[in-house]
Amino acid sequence: MIDVSFLSPPRRWPVRLMSALRRRLRTSELWLIALSVAVGAAAGLLAVFQSRVAHGIQSLLYGIGPADHLSAVARIAPVRALWLVAGGLALGLFTWAVSRRRTTGLVDVVEANALHGGVLGLADSLIVCAQTILSNGVGASVGLEAAYAQAGGAAASFAGGRMKLRRHDMRILVGAGAGAAIGAAFGAPLTGAFYAFEIVIGAYTPSAIAPVAAACLASVLVSKGVGGVPYSIEIKSQHAPDAVGYLLYAGLGLICALAGVLIMRLVAAAERAVRRSAIPAALRPAVGGILLGGLAVVSPQTLSAGHGALHLDLAVGMPLILLAIVLVLKSGASIISLGFGFRGGLFFASLFLGSLLGQIYAGLADLSPLTEKLTPENAALVGMGALAVAIVGGPLTMSFLVLETTGDFGVAAATLAAALIASTVVRERFGYSFSTWRLHLRGETIRSARDVGWMRSLTAGRMMRAEPPTSPATATVAEFRGRFPLGSTSRVFLLDETGRYAGVVITADAYAESVELQAPIDALATSRDIVLSSDTDIEAVMRLFETSGTDALAVVDDDRRVLGLVTEAYVVRRYASELERQQMDHYGEGRA
Repeated sequence: MIDVSFLSPPRRWPVRLMSALRRRLRTSELWLIALSVAVGAAAGLLAVFQSRVAHGIQSLLYGIGPADHLSAVARIAPVRALWLVAGGLALGLFTWAVSRRRTTGLVDVVEANALHGGVLGLADSLIVCAQTILSNGVGASVGLEAAYAQAGGAAASFAGGRMKLRRHDMRILVGAGAGAAIGAAFGAPLTGAFYAFEIVIGAYTPSAIAPVAAACLASVLVSKGVGGVPYSIEIKSQHAPDAVGYLLYAGLGLICALAGVLIMRLVAAAERAVRRSAIPAALRPAVGGILLGGLAVVSPQTLSAGHGALHLDLAVGMPLILLAIVLVLKSGASIISLGFGFRGGLFFASLFLGSLLGQIYAGLADLSPLTEKLTPENAALVGMGALAVAIVGGPLTMSFLVLETTGDFGVAAATLAAALIASTVVRERFGYSFSTWRLHLRGETIRSARDVGWMRSLTAGRMMRAEPPTSPATATVAEFRGRFPLGSTSRVFLLDETGRYAGVVITADAYAESVELQAPIDALATSRDIVLSSDTDIEAVMRLFETSGTDALAVVDDDRRVLGLVTEAYVVRRYASELERQQMDHYGEGRA
């Protein structure tokens, strides 16, 4: 027989190459940066593609030109406004068909990084992106930022999964992908980078700076290279504010905080009202489309994210009363869009609303003889950043957006001051950004993208010692002593006649001189009703140890059959060990 074994090694080269690459990525930060550059380039391409698809739909339905914006058109004919109804019907049927095949909700990029270690399914992402593009394309008052971040995060998660990255590195890569997509959309790499840090990763860490920055720079360069047209905020700042101006802008930050909380609560109230109504789920976006169509006929500025309207209003110099009307109509359009099931983000919509609020604030300040004059341009920029922070979060993200837009450090500093006030007020009085508020409405407790998934994955079932010593609850003390000599085990779980948990006995208690030998061992049992289920996370386990005052708990199944034993000492050690590992990862010291 002819030996052909020499032919097999070439076939294994791809496997060997992939294995070597995985080892490099797990041990070298430089290789992770290189992967981040590739992910950033992909995110930039995906952002350009999605933008062109959405604008193409708008051009087809509303007859706008390649360089035009839907929210800046002079008027919308009532016949064309019916596209909102048709688009809502298509979206509702698509969402209904998806829900029929799924038992779990769609996971977005923030939830993936907070709870799932950066694991983001391609199917979930395709659905979210399709829903967002369709919603924005037919003119609903939502932005494409959710689709951009979702697509960039999904590309990163796919690449990280193939490379089998550690949990910490996966979260960094997903944040880099999402931030790179936002950076490409605005042509602003610093904005994208801090969007990744503040919104998607939930922390600034030394180990994340280089990969995220590299991805955002790559995405902006690639986007420009393929002819992508970023969202440009063409507002020229005026003279830098003085000390009194900073105080006035601090007041604008407070107003933006209150407005942001009000908008988020109204969105939640609208969603609840629609869910409780008799409108079938598949028809809800179509009904919302009827309401949006009516608003669009009154003012086209309620359509889409509002990019064109933002520049139009500043260029025209609208009176205060018209600005207030547009503010109310646009807020109502965003609330209706999200409340009735259209999909998208409030990133750019909040920028537009903030610019309106800033112009109104400047106009009212000018009417007062007690305050100095505020320029509408500066007030619009500060209002943009402050309201976007109140709704979306990320004070540095929005401040760098203003800085990269204007190049004016004075106005950027005023924006940062107002943004920090807005962020503090929202955090103190409300506690959530828009993305985490929507997760809260679904029953989650997270308040940012900070990684809490590791605590949820560290459950009692994973920490327990299986097959602990057990004894029938009907046994006598003498029988118990015969089976468990003093020193053989510290505690024994009791089982009733059906084999279910009936309490725990400290072995030393059974050897006390005052205990009668013929007494039932069940009389010495404690913690009869204090048990753990196998899916209880470590935070809940530690809380139960603290409140119960015991140092060992039984892990039982749904039928109260004993699965294992968890001790407080082991849980505390495991928690401390995991915290130390997380800290090492944050500072880039966890690579093997």
